[in-house]
Amino acid sequence: MKDWFLPAIFIPLVWGFWGLFPKLAVRYISPTHAMAYQVIGNVIFGIFLFAAIGFRPQIESKGIAFAILAGICGMAGAFLYLLAVGKGKVSIIVFISAMYPVVTIALSYFFLHETITLKEGIGMIFALVAIILFST
Repeated sequence: MKDWFLPAIFIPLVWGFWGLFPKLAVRYISPTHAMAYQVIGNVIFGIFLFAAIGFRPQIESKGIAFAILAGICGMAGAFLYLLAVGKGKVSIIVFISAMYPVVTIALSYFFLHETITLKEGIGMIFALVAIILFST
């Protein structure tokens, strides 16, 4: 397995959660506040990378928690992207990373009970086949 593949394959997963958590956050707090709390998530991830400490802020509401998780997932995906493109072809890695909506759609189906049409399901299958074709 190529050394860039593992980080690249996790980008859609992490960014897929990033696509879901803001939706959950704005169910409890305003978009402006959710964005402000996402910055806290980014800071938390940065502290983890630089200091590797187990800082765990006190969470007072579900909206804050989901906003912070969205920030963490966004920063983690960006970091994985940088790891992957540092070792592999950006033309392939960017395609793989752009598949994160497939993860968000699946998460939305399971957690938000949003429906997936037959056409959307077929599109998701083709996207997954494309990842395999691009990465081999």
